[in-house]
Amino acid sequence: MRPHLHFTAESGWINDPHGLTWHDGAYHLFHQFVPGSMEWAPNCHWGHAVGRDLLTWERRPVAIAPGDGDDGIWTGSLVAEDGTARILYTSVVQPDIGIGRVRVAVPTDDTWDEWTKGDVLVEAPDDLDLIAYRDPFVLREDDGWRMFVGAADRAGTAMALTYTSTDLTDWAYDGVAASRSTDERSPVWMGALWECPQFFEVDGRWVMVSSIWDDDVLHYAGYAIGSYADGRFEADTWGRLSFGDSYYAPSFFRDRDGRPCLMFWMRGVRDDDAGWSSCLSVPHVLSVVGERLVATPHPDLDARRGREAADGDQVIDAEWEPHPGGDRLVLTAGDLESATVSVADGVVRLDRPGCKTTEMPWTGGALRVVVDGPTIEISSLDGVLGGPITPLSTVLPVAGELRAWKVD
Repeated sequence: MRPHLHFTAESGWINDPHGLTWHDGAYHLFHQFVPGSMEWAPNCHWGHAVGRDLLTWERRPVAIAPGDGDDGIWTGSLVAEDGTARILYTSVVQPDIGIGRVRVAVPTDDTWDEWTKGDVLVEAPDDLDLIAYRDPFVLREDDGWRMFVGAADRAGTAMALTYTSTDLTDWAYDGVAASRSTDERSPVWMGALWECPQFFEVDGRWVMVSSIWDDDVLHYAGYAIGSYADGRFEADTWGRLSFGDSYYAPSFFRDRDGRPCLMFWMRGVRDDDAGWSSCLSVPHVLSVVGERLVATPHPDLDARRGREAADGDQVIDAEWEPHPGGDRLVLTAGDLESATVSVADGVVRLDRPGCKTTEMPWTGGALRVVVDGPTIEISSLDGVLGGPITPLSTVLPVAGELRAWKVD
């Protein structure tokens, strides 16, 4: 079964979303795409989709494909300024695909369906003994442009390198914007490489979000809240945003109203018979509450709520207020249990038959539960937790207060 709200490829593998932009009355979504494969491979393309909102997508032709000096078109960002668009992407070349290069592409017309590759703009500096270098993110500053690139050195330091430009073409290396050793584990471990490091403002605070990588293992999305000036980010607070084994590679964007948002790649959601693998999450709006970064489903989802949910509905948006002493929310598929969401002892647990239990902390408050066929997402003030499930037919609160709507 294919999800209704979560973007999937018609066939093939997808991972990181990127370049999500409101342009000419529509959202443009780009993503990593491996045609004809159910598994990741280094020959990634940039897939493309267009939508009037953030939940309804029309798939478009591949925007950028390997070739012309690229063995893979990996993650990057899109800049649209004064009617001109540029994609800055990670170009990888065999055999050392860990060390990428930043290359530019420009659209051939306003549809953004076809892009022409340009020059390599920057390459990894020689003096840092790097083992990884990828995922450019571009930020507008008063006097020009700032680019950040995720990197890792052989000593186990995760970092974001930074560059400056006045024209998006000529870039000058400006050192290390932020870094952290893999040996530091309090209050949260941030890995040996920051994949997709992104810097932006939320509620007047500077935030860094990155995906935590170590020894070819993809872990979770982490963040820091701190201060930023002149290309240097100083963290005051470190935190973990995603939990479980599905969410990874969140991509920052601002919606048509300027709200700060994220969309995640969700691993493990697949249909082998239909030939597609992985999906993208529903969009989330970001806020800073105290010293925590909070991700809440986007209002586009609220706008899709219909009647009160009933047995047999497979696309549901719910708000659940558990009792502090411990509660359960049981999702069933016919006579079988599809999943159980339970709250006890300050922890939210997601149990699914045939899968290991995943959990996230819970300091109280309501849980938002989005069920979309083979996918579940749970969000609270403490983070997001989700992954694949058996498509359900009923949601039953064992205790606590539940309001649930069918999503159109």
